[in-house]
Amino acid sequence: MQNSTLWRTLLGVDKTIVEAVDVDAETGILVASVRPTASMRNRCGACRKRCPRYDTGDGRRRWRSLDAGSVQIQLEAAAPRVSCRVHGVTVAAVPWARHQSGHTLFFDDQVAWLATQTSKTAITVLMRIAWRTVGAIITRVWADTEKQFDQFADLTRIGIDEISYKRGHKYLTCVVDHDSGRLVWAAPGQDKATLATFFDALGPERSALITHVSADGAAWIASVVAEKAPNAVRCADPFHVVKWATEALDEVRRAAWNDARKAARHNDARRTRGRPPADAPARPDSARAAGIKNSRYALWKNPENLTEKQQTKLAWIVQTDPRLARAYYLKEGLRVIFKLPLEEATEALDKWVGWARRCRIPSFVKLQKSIVKHRTAILASIEHGLSNGRVESMNTKIRLMTRIAFGFKSPDALIALAMLSLGGHKPVLPGRD
Repeated sequence: MQNSTLWRTLLGVDKTIVEAVDVDAETGILVASVRPTASMRNRCGACRKRCPRYDTGDGRRRWRSLDAGSVQIQLEAAAPRVSCRVHGVTVAAVPWARHQSGHTLFFDDQVAWLATQTSKTAITVLMRIAWRTVGAIITRVWADTEKQFDQFADLTRIGIDEISYKRGHKYLTCVVDHDSGRLVWAAPGQDKATLATFFDALGPERSALITHVSADGAAWIASVVAEKAPNAVRCADPFHVVKWATEALDEVRRAAWNDARKAARHNDARRTRGRPPADAPARPDSARAAGIKNSRYALWKNPENLTEKQQTKLAWIVQTDPRLARAYYLKEGLRVIFKLPLEEATEALDKWVGWARRCRIPSFVKLQKSIVKHRTAILASIEHGLSNGRVESMNTKIRLMTRIAFGFKSPDALIALAMLSLGGHKPVLPGRD
């Protein structure tokens, strides 16, 4: 094997001529002098089309390559400029690196793979680069990957949700394909304009092919879906609907706890000062307040998942607080509806609305108005068996990425990493198929 072929293989470069290899005496870095082959010269760095040469640029420059053991390797070559009809005067393309990158293709690909497997801190130590450089490489690799695949291909059933990625009400709007489980789109924001950007990128023809959209009860999602995807059936996520009932139940529990605390304080005020005697009777209002305070999980959990202690707590609530017990049965009644066939669920939902309307519990009277408003979407989710489970799973994975990376200053790097990891086109290590 000739030396030039050997060095091309070791450096991981293609369509490149290795002119010389030397070691920098001052830094100990292995520097390989290279140049593109004739077929790759004088091409625009953005579109890769052949263009007339403009000038020699700012002289020779270097690109960081993968290390050989503990020795850093850099490629050195001339960086002339070309005049492109579309992109104007720009630096000529090189076959071993992406446009406007200071690292080789293999280096970028290895950093991108590591970003999907470990934390940024570990990458900075292993690859000897800065924290922000990792984010820039991730963004650059995803931009290159995005051009090779159609993320919107065969979209018919999608789920839409938002996720908080940073303090200060910073949100990402995410779209997930129900059939493949892929993350197909994400953008910073939580409003109509943000979601409309997705449908604009999808186009009117593909938007018309969307048959089902699952989401929570957010009005901004419903209005954009109705306008941009008129043929889609909107399905209300059962988890969010039951969550509304759980929140209404918790309002009743807190109100009962506050009433019991007030009664206990009122009775304590009438007692004499000092520690009560050992044979003094128990204070029923204080015991009731403590019991209601510690009943949160007994009321929240599904009956089949209750521990023996929680079952006892629930039985105590039914006997001592009929209003709170009624709120619990209302929550459970709504949850059971989603397990019924469509015809039975339709009848049960109407009966539940009538029950909640007459229950004289303000939080559930308010809830039944929301249920009536989203009745069609709720029944559609039961009919088609669609929920936002895939979207919530995707949100959990994005939160895990954020924690592993110790947060992201810019949403662009987070979106690029999420798309690389969850978009169905994960990067592979250099040299692997």
